[in-house]
Amino acid sequence: MNSESTLVQAIEMQNRGEIEKAECLFNQILSTDPNNAAALYSLSVIVINRGDHDKALHLADIGIQAAPRFAPLRFVRGAALQGLGRNEDALKSYDDALEIKPDYIEVLINSGVLLRDMLRHKDALERFNQVLHIEPNYIPALANCAIILTEFKQSDKAIAMFEHLLRLKPDFEYGPGLLCYERLHLCDWKDFGGISEQIVQGVRNGKRTCKSLAFMAVSDNAVDHQSAAQIFAQHYCPKSATLLWNGECYRHQKIKLAYVSPDLREHPVCHLMAGVIEQHDKSRFETIAISLGVDDGSRLRTRMLKTFDHFIDAREMGPTQIARLMRDMEIDIAVDLAGYTSDSRAQIFALKPAPVQVNYLGYPGTMGTDYMDYIIADRYVIPEEHQQFYNENVAYLPDTYLPTDAGVKVSDRTPTRTECGLPEKGIVFCSFSHDYKISPPLFDVWMRILNRVPNSVLWLMSRSEVSQQNLRREAETRGVDASRLIFASRVPLIEDHLARYRQADLFLDTHPYNAHTTAADALMAGLPVVTYMGNAFPARVAGSLLHAIGMPELITHSLQEYESLVVQLAQTPARIIELKEKLREHKNTYPLFNTEGFCRNLESIYIAMWRRAQLGDIQDQL
Repeated sequence: MNSESTLVQAIEMQNRGEIEKAECLFNQILSTDPNNAAALYSLSVIVINRGDHDKALHLADIGIQAAPRFAPLRFVRGAALQGLGRNEDALKSYDDALEIKPDYIEVLINSGVLLRDMLRHKDALERFNQVLHIEPNYIPALANCAIILTEFKQSDKAIAMFEHLLRLKPDFEYGPGLLCYERLHLCDWKDFGGISEQIVQGVRNGKRTCKSLAFMAVSDNAVDHQSAAQIFAQHYCPKSATLLWNGECYRHQKIKLAYVSPDLREHPVCHLMAGVIEQHDKSRFETIAISLGVDDGSRLRTRMLKTFDHFIDAREMGPTQIARLMRDMEIDIAVDLAGYTSDSRAQIFALKPAPVQVNYLGYPGTMGTDYMDYIIADRYVIPEEHQQFYNENVAYLPDTYLPTDAGVKVSDRTPTRTECGLPEKGIVFCSFSHDYKISPPLFDVWMRILNRVPNSVLWLMSRSEVSQQNLRREAETRGVDASRLIFASRVPLIEDHLARYRQADLFLDTHPYNAHTTAADALMAGLPVVTYMGNAFPARVAGSLLHAIGMPELITHSLQEYESLVVQLAQTPARIIELKEKLREHKNTYPLFNTEGFCRNLESIYIAMWRRAQLGDIQDQL
């Protein structure tokens, strides 16, 4: 059999999934024809799928030397470089392939995904649109375009594209969740009951119907949250076959503590953590930032640049490259502050670059993997009887898991109600949570409250004109004049934002995804928060905060109880005044806003984790 017929046979075997047989034949061809470009390409694909990116790169380079105009070799070389975390080199190789073959769809898709991962969303969108110009219904391009549109906050366009995508491919992975989550961002509740039931049943059947973060907005079942996370983790960031840390003992003078996050900028996570990071005991901890996100030039970014011992801008690096850097630095404890939120890179942790890996703060739930050693919580967000629903070991802080920054000040000047667009008289209910957290059943309750409390208004902070229109329409259908929904504008400074909370009477929490940072803001500004404490982590956060400020009487355990308490308080304004006074007193005496004390408790947990990993000491309570 000549090499040409052997090559055809090998490719047919490869296409049928007979990989080992195909690999033998490709090697046989290369033993007599070492520069056979097609064999080198096909063998590169086999080894890259096995995770051997170095060998794939070597084979591609040999092939390119022999056949520099063979575009598939440039493609596979780019994929190998991308797998090695050499993103700029990978992009150059993809561009070389496109120079040879401008309509190379697979290269356009791969390079678009890479650009998206590098946070170059505009460039990525251009690549995907090129694909759609060639093939208008190409599913991967449609999906990626829609996802990037969500990053641009163009939810209406993203929804239309997701709907089109699901018409073409009803079983598209995570499709129902992507569509539902984006509709929630616009308070578009069309078929919410049907699609949320489809999502929940899909997760219970082990299907990829919804990414785990979006799932938190439609379910309050801790068991289902774990299932959604496990399904997503196995697909998106499975444990690597080759781990970077394999039990080596480090002997550092200080514990090397790395915070990995795309949000070390003007972002709620950074608002919460800034004071804690500044309070770290530098005689015991060497603090390292692994920044995955953009530099927005904000005040918070500047604080972070100053407070960390080392600040590494890793935005342009791939997960493998970052993980290897962390291993080379001998990081003792790596804290993932993002989980599965936007621009996170859980693949870093799948490579196990550190002896202790911690899931904390940014993602309110289990990551569903065994390579995250701990999740930091408190006994309210994760009661001990709920530990079985978390893949990680639960490390408990004594008060609340949510940090706050005592250094943040509320402006001395309180804007008038008129300046806030509020009526001079009447009860003002406030909820500044994101639109996607407003569920239809909760909105039903809010509208009943408005109907039961004359002259009251609901003060919201909707992010778009479309969602405002939708909420007004939904209010009207529930018998509430749309003018009783008032939408706050955004203000640039946090101290001014907090000051306007003083013009509200009660903060109404969301369910099943509570206000987290927003609830802490309200309490810091002196505004009582009424919450419905549910079953899963995201539905228990505001309750945790209220325990930490000594006001558990504002926690309810059903929507009916929630509604009754809000109406009762609204009908007795003197009681609201008492609650505000109590909150003012407790702010200085209870632990919620004691950043230094919180930091010492957090450091005690880190030290116990380190002792267990490096010394085998299990005496410390976690």
